[in-house]
Amino acid sequence: MATAKKTPAAPAKKAAAAKPAAKKAAPAKTAAAKPAAAKKAAAPRKPNAAFMKELTPSASLAAVVGASPLPRTEVTKKVWDYIKKLNLQDAANRRMINADDKLKAVFGGKAQVSMFEMTKLISDHLK
Repeated sequence: MATAKKTPAAPAKKAAAAKPAAKKAAPAKTAAAKPAAAKKAAAPRKPNAAFMKELTPSASLAAVVGASPLPRTEVTKKVWDYIKKLNLQDAANRRMINADDKLKAVFGGKAQVSMFEMTKLISDHLK
């Protein structure tokens, strides 16, 4: 019976020995793909015009970011600066934003929103 247990183990060792040989052939393929990827990354990136368009914030959002027209990206940055300045991120779950009086008006009266929901609520206040 002892010999029966050794025979299945022998083919497993052969299969394990064959795997490293296959791994040695793989790096040669990836080395050829790296120069092609580097050429694509070298092309200059064009900014999206939709993000650069200046939008006017509503009165409630203007209390946080200012009344002047700003691109959507700058509005988001200013809201995050406001949140960090007043330490409004939830201590236990940093993805949640605790609203103060100014942000409650922007968040539709909600006391706490997620950072992903926040961007959607802010976009409703931009024209």
